[in-house]
Amino acid sequence: MTDKPVTLAAIVGAHGVAGEVRLKLFGEGAESLRAFGSFDAAGRTLTLKSVRPGPNGAVARFAEIGDRGAAEALRGTALTVPRSALPPLAEGEYYHADIIGLPCLSSEGEALGEIIAIENFGAGDIVEVQRPSVEGKPGKRFMAPMHAVTLEAERAVIDALFVE
Repeated sequence: MTDKPVTLAAIVGAHGVAGEVRLKLFGEGAESLRAFGSFDAAGRTLTLKSVRPGPNGAVARFAEIGDRGAAEALRGTALTVPRSALPPLAEGEYYHADIIGLPCLSSEGEALGEIIAIENFGAGDIVEVQRPSVEGKPGKRFMAPMHAVTLEAERAVIDALFVE
């Protein structure tokens, strides 16, 4: 496991005039952000003062953001923490950051490419795999349900029934 940054939220705009920001959340909710005292925001450290549920995400106040202009300037900024700052997981659980980039094989041993994204459209996680480039052209992409994926130490194995 590397200590790559993991995005927990993104600033989507200002909230009010005092420097609060609206957040799009990528985790368990507004309360989960309280476990982290600070976040990396494009190379800048932001210290969390408060957070509460808000419309379509959360509303947060950071010590370094004092007015609406400063909040608006951060629109689109991802809030990250090092992977090592995340809590340990139970058996069978995973962080998306640990899976994205893994090389994939089919259950029959065919090299498939690598996982480039994990989506959830309501019925469970789906991995998106980018096939290798061929003659300078990007390889095709395909999706497989997470239940068809076995995670091993340094690779993912996808049941051949779900390989396109």
